[in-house]
Amino acid sequence: MNAEQQYIDLFSQTEAMICQHSTEVMNTPRATAFADFERLGFPTCKQEKYKYTDVSKFFEPDYGLNLNRLDIPVNPYEVFKCDVPNMSTSLYFVVNDAFYNKALPASHLPEGVIFGSLKEMAAKHPELVKKYYGKLADTSKDGVTAFNTAFAQDGVLLYIPKNVALERPIQLVNILRGDVNFLVNRRVLIVLEDGAQARMLVCDHAMDAVNFLATQVIEVFVGENAVFDLYELEETHTSTVRISNMYVKQEANSNVLLNGMTLHNGTSRNTTEVLLAGEGAEINLCGMAIADKNQHVDNNTSIDHAVPNCTSNELFKYVLDDQSVGAFAGLVLVRPDAQHTNSQQTNRNLCATREARMYTQPQLEIYADDVKCSHGATVGQLDENALFYMRQRGIPAREARLLLMFAFVNEVIDTIRLDALKDRLHLLVEKRFRGELNKCQGCAICK
Repeated sequence: MNAEQQYIDLFSQTEAMICQHSTEVMNTPRATAFADFERLGFPTCKQEKYKYTDVSKFFEPDYGLNLNRLDIPVNPYEVFKCDVPNMSTSLYFVVNDAFYNKALPASHLPEGVIFGSLKEMAAKHPELVKKYYGKLADTSKDGVTAFNTAFAQDGVLLYIPKNVALERPIQLVNILRGDVNFLVNRRVLIVLEDGAQARMLVCDHAMDAVNFLATQVIEVFVGENAVFDLYELEETHTSTVRISNMYVKQEANSNVLLNGMTLHNGTSRNTTEVLLAGEGAEINLCGMAIADKNQHVDNNTSIDHAVPNCTSNELFKYVLDDQSVGAFAGLVLVRPDAQHTNSQQTNRNLCATREARMYTQPQLEIYADDVKCSHGATVGQLDENALFYMRQRGIPAREARLLLMFAFVNEVIDTIRLDALKDRLHLLVEKRFRGELNKCQGCAICK
């Protein structure tokens, strides 16, 4: 039986159960999504977009799914203690793919802000969720998005009304928990109306030493003059596979910062698609990956300049050790009417061993004649002259290498617009290079 067939059979047998434990807004697109999945199947290396990661093979094993929505025996507020110096957050949890609402913290959210279970909020605010859910995540074009839409039963909704600013960042911790090999399907919907402002930190962790496969679809709508920061940190273990598709639409004069950091993982495939739909919109798209052993990190991005006078800045850096594999493919599309586009794309990579592999594919497609666009990619090793210089001044060889690697990724960390988080990431990256983050032991951001 191929990977697709077992899930086609499963959906056919359990569709009523899946719908029963979800909500009408999420159930409406299921049939179409399932039909798209039957047609598309899981992506393989034969597809250009997935040429560096054979997603289909990860779905071949038999995973457990919690389609009947049984309670998972964990209270994350007792397991994970948050104490980030100088940064006060509103802390929430998703256990596997269900929003944890049994012991919510005291609310610090302004009036009109909606945050919580996508399933519950869709029942309370059906017209709001219906307006946005599934509108960016096109199931007809991607098999993982179609699969996730067919099986997802819950997730997270963040809605910020017009001209409302969140003073506290929202912190969302995704916890993977299971006694057997487990598959989860997370869904995230984020909506900022015109003039709204918010910052969100999402970190992924795994509590148990079993094989986890997590699919995730994130849709982000950013209104005119809105400002949104989204930081993602993955710090799981080597038996975890994460496949995440993020879709972002920005209106006029909006400003978005996306920063995805992989500190410890098994296999990660992250897709980010940004549509600049209003003049004056600006996107800062950043990423960092530190990998060793046989870890695999693949980032695929696209930025669509659909209108004039927009700005995009893209920066991704990888540090690869042992037999790890990294991949980056970034497309910047400038449409015929998108005059006065300003776009810069940079990918820099360090391979610490001869066995490490990095595949990079920067792409520019420009159909306008009055633009300022550049891109560049490098793959190399540590500067031997710099190492020699540092050793001549009494710095041990291992310490010199650590300092150079830390300086290499520091540019990505410095894009963070939360000083306390930036300081914490400096410490975490140093620990990672020293081999002190070998497995998830609680929320590293919060310890």
